[in-house]
Amino acid sequence: MKLLKFACVLLASVLLGACTGMPDKVTPVKGFDLSRYLGTWYEIARLDHSFERGLSNISATYSLNDDGTVKVINRGWNQEEQAWQQAEGKAKFVQSDDVGYLKVSFFGPFYGSYIVFDLKDDYSLALVSGPDTDYLWLLSRTPTISDDELQRAIGVAKSAGFDTSKLIFPSQEGK
Repeated sequence: MKLLKFACVLLASVLLGACTGMPDKVTPVKGFDLSRYLGTWYEIARLDHSFERGLSNISATYSLNDDGTVKVINRGWNQEEQAWQQAEGKAKFVQSDDVGYLKVSFFGPFYGSYIVFDLKDDYSLALVSGPDTDYLWLLSRTPTISDDELQRAIGVAKSAGFDTSKLIFPSQEGK
């Protein structure tokens, strides 16, 4: 019985650890400054996944919690329901606080990778990965970006192994 319990704990640890993994060609930003990253970011593009499907005007707002973790509020407009949807989570650094490698949780003890792997020097544009190449976000401090910035970011993401032909571009107009 103890062996079975140990095997279950080990399996759970491996599975949960995989959620905070990193794609092979992704390297977190070094010299990351959380204080400059805090605030509101707008989603310019992403790879599709169910938890944001059908949403527009998507933003993520980051602030500090009293315990030093990062409060995460993801928000988007659901056109079908004519209502805002919001999810609140928390994030913490995986390595050190100057490396853009965090883990974020929206569901209790379950964390997923949040890896800032490309960041403009002025903290105006960021590429963020999840634990594998199925998760990618292009975030900006403004609801729109220039075509040159978009093409540069897509090139960086493609070089990092993401299938950029599957990117979707949610509307940031209205609301």
